[in-house]
Amino acid sequence: MKKFSACLIAFAFAFNASAQKVNIYHNGWIDFNKNGKKDVFEDPAQPIEKRVTDLLSQMTVEEKTCQMATLYGYKRVLKDEMPVPNWKNEIWKDGIANIDEELNSLTSYTDNAQSQYSFPYSKHAEAINTIQHWFVEETRIGIPVDFTNEGIHGLNHDRATSLPAPIGIGSTWDKELVRKAGQIVGREAKALGYTNVYAPILDPARDQRWGRVVECYGEDPFHIAEMGKQMSLGIQEEGVASTLKHFAVYSVPKGGRDGNARTDPHVAPREMYQIYLYPFRRVIQEAHPLGVMSSYNDWDGVPVTGSYYFLTELLRQKFGFTGYVVSDSEAVEYLFSKHRVAEDYKEAVRQSVEAGLNVRTNFTMPQTFILPLRELIKEGKISEKTIDQRVGDVLRVKFKLGLFDHPYVTDTRSADNVVHTAQSAAIGLQMNMESMVLLKNDNNTLPLSKAKLKNILVTGPLATEANYAISRYGPSHNPVTTVLDGIKNYVGAGTTVNYAKGCDIIDATWPESEIIETPLASQEQADINEAVEKAKQADIVIAVVGEDAKRVGESLSRTGLNLPGRQLKLVQALQATGKPVVMVLINGQPLTINWENRFVPAILEAWFPGPESGQVIAATLFGDNNPGGKLPITFPKTVGQIEYNFPFKPASQAGQPTSGPNGYGKTSVNGALYPFGYGLSYTSFAYSDLKLSADKIHQQAGITASFKVTNSGKVKGEEVVQLYLKDLVSSATTYEYDLRGFERISLQPGETKTITITLKPDDMALLDRNMNWTVELGTFEVMVGSSSEDIRLRKQFDVIP
Repeated sequence: MKKFSACLIAFAFAFNASAQKVNIYHNGWIDFNKNGKKDVFEDPAQPIEKRVTDLLSQMTVEEKTCQMATLYGYKRVLKDEMPVPNWKNEIWKDGIANIDEELNSLTSYTDNAQSQYSFPYSKHAEAINTIQHWFVEETRIGIPVDFTNEGIHGLNHDRATSLPAPIGIGSTWDKELVRKAGQIVGREAKALGYTNVYAPILDPARDQRWGRVVECYGEDPFHIAEMGKQMSLGIQEEGVASTLKHFAVYSVPKGGRDGNARTDPHVAPREMYQIYLYPFRRVIQEAHPLGVMSSYNDWDGVPVTGSYYFLTELLRQKFGFTGYVVSDSEAVEYLFSKHRVAEDYKEAVRQSVEAGLNVRTNFTMPQTFILPLRELIKEGKISEKTIDQRVGDVLRVKFKLGLFDHPYVTDTRSADNVVHTAQSAAIGLQMNMESMVLLKNDNNTLPLSKAKLKNILVTGPLATEANYAISRYGPSHNPVTTVLDGIKNYVGAGTTVNYAKGCDIIDATWPESEIIETPLASQEQADINEAVEKAKQADIVIAVVGEDAKRVGESLSRTGLNLPGRQLKLVQALQATGKPVVMVLINGQPLTINWENRFVPAILEAWFPGPESGQVIAATLFGDNNPGGKLPITFPKTVGQIEYNFPFKPASQAGQPTSGPNGYGKTSVNGALYPFGYGLSYTSFAYSDLKLSADKIHQQAGITASFKVTNSGKVKGEEVVQLYLKDLVSSATTYEYDLRGFERISLQPGETKTITITLKPDDMALLDRNMNWTVELGTFEVMVGSSSEDIRLRKQFDVIP
């Protein structure tokens, strides 16, 4: 560390020589423009709007346009870890809006950006300070950089605190815990020198084939809004910006296809507002995030990143967003290259800026955007007034973040005591525990009893896999406890734990083998035979199956949702031994596990857990963690049912009539494999005494529902109570019923708690025939239960004039 400190001092001396001649640091203010006087924008006592206006008035076109582009960090686009003399010749000599993923040592199966400055944490904070010093001291106007980073399941930094994948976070339904998790992400970002976190993702995952289901909280807009609000609040409470993504209508590409096919969502206007825009509206109005990322898809033929309607009318004028909009990577370029609504890239730049885009991001040097932008200004095709508005939004965020008052990490050494603490790791572990969802448990197969088991077989291709725990957009390099190791550690020396892989995750011809099956190769048959022989000697078989980080994620959409490769054949062979089989699913999206659900006695859904996965799964299988998670997304029985999700319009997901005037039939598989909100427990819960605060309310009034929940079983457990609202008659067709409240509660055996949930007018509103949000007169039904299909209590109230 002494050598490192000396290195930084040398950097500071080399690059701050001019600043040493004229000291720009004064008591309570910084002379950013180095003119020897305190300007309005440099005065912390002045209102932010005055500071923005004053700074804009002093900026050149070159400086303004540099505040409209992202510079991707080291090894992404930037070639240098630290400032070098040639930076004086780079486009960012006039500043830059933000530097993304700088020195975070990102690692995944697609990326590798190792840096010597990512760890120890204090070393990164000092390195970020060195870079920030360069921009403050070596550029003419000295505008600080907004250091951005991803953070959807823990901060995307070397050895930061890890959280389960967002679909697992969604499965906790634990708003208080999500708020704490957001605070961890924000606190660690701040300590490391990051000032803006790209999280949460608010996309409703409505097509289970879509690869990014793993990165979403689920399919229901209300659930997503509640979880996303808490994550955004938690991040921003630590003085760091939260940037929502991906705005908007991004998560339902045609046929669930991702990768090169990122356009053409088939969504009607009313559905867009009620499903896809709802989480963004709620989180923007209730958490006031400082960032939004614009998506690269179109809607109704207009690319969102080139749409004034989306980026200005909806986002700012209707929803009240006051931060800055950053494009998803290549979203601007797609206006020309994919959507073809611009004749060339320069025209794509013009359209996006006119629409309301503030900052362009792509994996190319920032001048590829900045230089065409300057040409457009010079040619009069974009007005300076428009540029001032776009740049003003960026500067306003930087002022709100305090970058003009405290541009540096004040106490770099404290980062070592702030990032990935024992307390934050405990919260991450708790979130992993709470994300477990019990899908099936015939004859109380689970929990297992360590005392009764002498020989356990752990098998399946995910039993020793680890890449799911460090998947993209989250922390890297944390040590992973595999499921096999977790079970071995849990049972100790008194129980024999054998292992057989059984099969690979995929076979040689997958995914084609999903439509043209090939015979088992001799090695494949041998691997299954080995697992079967070991299963015959075991008291219990734990089969760990599903997907890894190469099978689900960004650009990894699927055409089938069965277990990949030979995994079903392995499970069937194990089941045929007659030994009890427990199936553990590690996966990022719902899987159509129909045979498994019918014949395997116990199934645990673990999603993509964090590095503690083996510990968490072992604790759950053996009963130290009673699973209380609920599914935030519907499991269909077959991809032929898609779209199949919650909420849904009346009768849109119904079965077939067996007789009657509209004919008869038995040609389709009907119903969900597991419905939205579903999840079992090792105990049972009884619901009673639903009461409403009134039988009749006026249109602008709220109403409170209260009810009791009792743990009617023999062990402590956690239940996610869910409240749904049904509008019995409406001027426009509404959803069959909507989720409008939920709470996760913990109960001891025999314990009863009274739950109170308040419904606001917004919860009762619908888009009427004139597309206005309205609470209509009429009767509503409150429905309370343990899942969207397991409704235990009902009561009605009327909305009157």
